[in-house]
Amino acid sequence: MIKHRNIFLVYIFSFITFGIYALYWMVSTKNEINRLGANIPTAWLLIIPIANLYWAYKYCEGFAKFVKKDDNTILWFILYILIGIIMPAIVQSELNTLADAGAVNTTA
Repeated sequence: MIKHRNIFLVYIFSFITFGIYALYWMVSTKNEINRLGANIPTAWLLIIPIANLYWAYKYCEGFAKFVKKDDNTILWFILYILIGIIMPAIVQSELNTLADAGAVNTTA
């Protein structure tokens, strides 16, 4: 099941907790995207230099294929790298759309 989250609060909580909530949010959304069928690896890779780029690519791949359904993985990865501050808003907006539509996982 996909959780509907307030985009504004994602940013506020991330700021208040000095980025810890942002990591929690990424892990939570990774799990939701994986339930849709993606294969994003463990979030422990986020704290390992260079491996975090691989994780970000796989996250963007899962987002592109299973949330946006547009197969523009490279575009989303470039946006993530260059202007990553807006990516939570884009990702959560799309996930909220799926949550409002009642998207549920039928494979897991």
